[in-house]
Amino acid sequence: MNQIYRWLGTTKQNIHQRLNRELKRAEEEEQLKVVLRQVREDHPQMGCKELYRRIKPQTMGRDKFFEFYRSYGFKITPQKCFRRTTDSSGVMRFPNLVTGRELTGVNQVWVSDITYYEMNSKFYYLTFILDQYSRRIIGYSASRTLRTEDTTIPALKMALTRIKGDEIIKPIIHSDGGGQYYSKEFLSLTRGCLRNSMCETVYENPHAERINGTIKNGYIKGYNPTDFKSLIRKLDKAVYMYNNEKGHSSIDHFTPVEFEQRLKKKLVILE
Repeated sequence: MNQIYRWLGTTKQNIHQRLNRELKRAEEEEQLKVVLRQVREDHPQMGCKELYRRIKPQTMGRDKFFEFYRSYGFKITPQKCFRRTTDSSGVMRFPNLVTGRELTGVNQVWVSDITYYEMNSKFYYLTFILDQYSRRIIGYSASRTLRTEDTTIPALKMALTRIKGDEIIKPIIHSDGGGQYYSKEFLSLTRGCLRNSMCETVYENPHAERINGTIKNGYIKGYNPTDFKSLIRKLDKAVYMYNNEKGHSSIDHFTPVEFEQRLKKKLVILE
């Protein structure tokens, strides 16, 4: 292989660095499609230049972003952002393991999504992981960028504290097709302890979509954070209030924490 690298006038290190850059670019593009769809719903008249200024993509300059923006139809028909991408883009897809599944307890299906939060004319990003059965937020993060290490990784590490990793049936982690959910770093954490699942359309992850709106609009906007540090504090408070103070009709009007505590008591009685 070293001889081949010499013929190409490069090194093994350069090749791997280039591949990693391409993978990061593909990951960010996939998540940008999701974020831009959300922004378009909230700001139907916001122009491309303003979007670029607020999003500040990590892997593409302004001209590349404009090309991406136009190629996926955000200027005219935003719904095109969910068209399937080809394998050559580096995008990985997992089958949908959730649709039609009947749940009987916690840690069977976790759903996750990333959304944006607008503050001081900038976009920040919130990541949530929700136990679908108990409706409890079990992992979350706030970040300045869409990078995997800032979004899904800290949220997933938080969620993984709920399991030992030696369960016979592994929890399913269900998400959209955003690059943060198939990155090498993310998959290294799910390997052996979780089963990866992805939706083909945005409509196949309704619980995650709902928690985005609940936390953003029902809590954080009312708390009115003024900078990134206060956003982190307000997110901590919002998640606490949601998990410990907000009852849900789907779980007999208990809070998620109360509901899980009752489940544990039932299991102890049965034992």
